[in-house]
Amino acid sequence: MWLIIAEKDKSAKRIARILFKDVRTLKKNDVPYYISPSNGAIVLGLKGHIVEYDFPEELNDWRRTPLELLLKSKFVVKVRDKNVVKTLLELAKKAKRVTVATDYDREGEFIGFTAVKLVEKVNPNVKVDRVKFSALTPTDVKKAFSNPTNLDLNLAKSAEVRHKVDLLWGAVLTRLLSLSANRLGKDFISVGRVQSPTLRLIVEREEKIRSFKSKYFYNAIVKVKGIHAKRKFESEEEAKRLLESVEFLRVTKFQKSLVEEKKPIPFNTTEFLKEASKFMKPDKAMSVAENLYMEGYVSYPRTDNTVYPKTIDLKRLVEMFLNSEFREFAKFVLKHGIEPSRGKKETKDHPPIHPTAVANRENLSRDEWIVYELIVKRFLATLSPKARWEVKRVEFEHGFKAIGKVLLFPGWRFIYDYSKFEENRLPDFKVGEVLKVEEKKVKREKTKPPSRFTTGTLIKVMENLGLGTKSTRHEIIRKLYERRYIYGNPIRPTNLAFAVVNALKSFAEVITLPDMTAKLERDMMAIAEGKMDEKVVLKESVVFLSRVLKDVDREKLGEMIRDGIEKDREEEIEKNAIGVCPECGGTLIVKRARKRFVGCSNYPRCKFSLPLPQKGRLVVTSKVCEKHGVKILKIVERDGKWEFCPLC
Repeated sequence: MWLIIAEKDKSAKRIARILFKDVRTLKKNDVPYYISPSNGAIVLGLKGHIVEYDFPEELNDWRRTPLELLLKSKFVVKVRDKNVVKTLLELAKKAKRVTVATDYDREGEFIGFTAVKLVEKVNPNVKVDRVKFSALTPTDVKKAFSNPTNLDLNLAKSAEVRHKVDLLWGAVLTRLLSLSANRLGKDFISVGRVQSPTLRLIVEREEKIRSFKSKYFYNAIVKVKGIHAKRKFESEEEAKRLLESVEFLRVTKFQKSLVEEKKPIPFNTTEFLKEASKFMKPDKAMSVAENLYMEGYVSYPRTDNTVYPKTIDLKRLVEMFLNSEFREFAKFVLKHGIEPSRGKKETKDHPPIHPTAVANRENLSRDEWIVYELIVKRFLATLSPKARWEVKRVEFEHGFKAIGKVLLFPGWRFIYDYSKFEENRLPDFKVGEVLKVEEKKVKREKTKPPSRFTTGTLIKVMENLGLGTKSTRHEIIRKLYERRYIYGNPIRPTNLAFAVVNALKSFAEVITLPDMTAKLERDMMAIAEGKMDEKVVLKESVVFLSRVLKDVDREKLGEMIRDGIEKDREEEIEKNAIGVCPECGGTLIVKRARKRFVGCSNYPRCKFSLPLPQKGRLVVTSKVCEKHGVKILKIVERDGKWEFCPLC
């Protein structure tokens, strides 16, 4: 029997239907698998990681376990899904050949590696091979299975050591802060190797915004020949004085040029998430892209590559859209000739993210279509001609200037309508001509603080600093939201975020710097390339964390964090208060946890609560219920809005 191991059930089903004609679906231990009686093959989908590293159970008591013991402990392997593992082992006993068909990246290799280790316990002499593909299309899958290779043990080890290092950092630092602040249970203080320096970026950006002092400046603006030209002054008096003396202006310089605007580069994971985060959270966008990949519509969405390999038939991919709603875009690309753009990163594992099959809007969910359409349009835009602009620059005496630009040929912009632009028309001028000033005014403006990170721009900054990987950055941001360190998009940090970052900066600043975690990422890459021993990397983390535990002042650390927690609590009460608790006289607050509800500010002493509708946007209005004296709440949905008193 031939056992094929896929990463998930959906990809297992697709692989089976591509490879075999007579596929039947069976179940063992409530786990589906796919069998081809004529080929003697079985395809089983795992649920991602089927085992995980942890500490021995005797170290699970946070209060009674000295943190130093975690650093001396050996890791234990725990099964994440017993039914999947049980099914894998039962099927593996009869297998003569096992083929690993998990996603081809660091995590996929590790998932395959752990599955094979389990298989070899019950079938030590089984033949094992590995297939690698970048798209779940018939062509890619069949080609991969006709050229099997071996598991990349170094790549698997690099993922294995990352799991161990992240467990060490997360457990030691999370327990350190949580115990210091006396925040245990579901309210623990989460800290991590990548999470902490990422949070510092957000907090320090907010500090710059809050400390920014705007300065006023003054634009002297004149209207000549129907257009406005301006000159900047620090003083309003200077601007007015100049305008009072100006009745005519002479043209001192005029330039007209044709400018080609570069088209966007192919999507790698970072560029994709940066764009997709305009429509949904990055972790949601990645989940949707992975689903489209498993359905065979797009290529593998975890890639660093921004250069299409020569092995991809770009023309064929464009032509497949001639009978789709993207037909006009496909015709445009074919008419002007295919010239793919190139980014700076070129890797050999996976191509840039691109469409692999035509999908119909009706067959996809709303989010799936948004992501699919984005990937298709980006792909076609990267093959299109450059956009061409006519740019005019005019300068007048006394330093007045104006710039205009008009789009002459849209090029890639005809397809990729996610990138907005403005035109500003200028007439032609002649150097030396003198023009009458039609209007003049002074406009006061002020300098602006730095902008906040969006989820998309933050992912890009994380990549530039070496924080996390293409597979983990969106997950780090999701955790920061879940642990209530940040909210909104653009991103704002909570008082807890300020407290944690500033406490760590005071007592263990190196934890918040990107240097250490970026070095670890480089070390893991070296392990994958066979240039470094994973034991050395693990030992470095143990030594580093030992030094942190030795030097930190836990009492002061906890005090700073508790102050931040209290500030967040006070702000939550002030922002979400709707009235007086009928049971204890405390403040009723709209609370937003996994579900939103009305609760008392004196919880857990007072457990009064009321359910709230879970759908729609909830607004606390300024209206008050005459009967109960609490604020009226409003639910805003797509098809309307309605108001209610939670006590009525």
